[in-house]
Amino acid sequence: MTARLQDKVALICGAGSIGPGWGNGKATAATFARAGAKVFCVDLNMDAAAETAAIITGEGFEATAHAADVSDEAAVADMVAACVAKYGRVDILHNNVGIASLGGPIDTTLAQWERVMRVNVTSMFLTCQAVIPLFLEQGGGAIVNVSSLSATKAARPELAYATSKGAVNALTINIAMEFADRNIRCNALVPGLINTPMVADAMKDIYGDGGMETMVAARDAISPTGRMGEGWDVAYAALFLASDEARYINGMLLNVDGGLQHKITSGKG
Repeated sequence: MTARLQDKVALICGAGSIGPGWGNGKATAATFARAGAKVFCVDLNMDAAAETAAIITGEGFEATAHAADVSDEAAVADMVAACVAKYGRVDILHNNVGIASLGGPIDTTLAQWERVMRVNVTSMFLTCQAVIPLFLEQGGGAIVNVSSLSATKAARPELAYATSKGAVNALTINIAMEFADRNIRCNALVPGLINTPMVADAMKDIYGDGGMETMVAARDAISPTGRMGEGWDVAYAALFLASDEARYINGMLLNVDGGLQHKITSGKG
């Protein structure tokens, strides 16, 4: 695997984990490092970023931890500058930052709506805006955004979250088309039901602290495969899209869902 991203610099936003276990960003950071990339691990929580970087360096690979609020323009500029100062360039931008939000059009507050949009969409706009000029100078680069199947399938009321992920899809396609002739690719992963620390945290409002086993069983039952995916499933898909193996794949919304997009579901999973 080590040659797939050999000598590339990967800037991963959302590389930490909200709790114990392997979230999408944390697993992607480790996977990219194992594939030969130098990984700049960014998270709002410096301890979370440092934990991921420590795992990577403990395995003998290269990583740097950095704390940043990627919904803040100045913080994003500082983040990109710090990555370039450390590694000299950016070859891959991976946007994994996102927050969950339950509620429909009546019970979603304006503050909740604006926060979700700021974290889930504006952050990706800002990071792409900051990194694309580097890609143009360097002669190319790859962007991998993390969307969600919630953008097109409504299994429960989550208006702000689902709308934000629909916007991520549109952002991805527009960037892909604008820079396709400049060797810049922009694709998005569309995860379905993935068992991550963030999901467990978000589902506490539905199942309670003691209902995690019930939550996992319910979501496993919905999945066509009989089980949810893991952060590693998202990570390996991200690795492919970030690698030169996907050099002719651009503007793709790649489902990582075990086939869930083809299944009609209902309930609170």
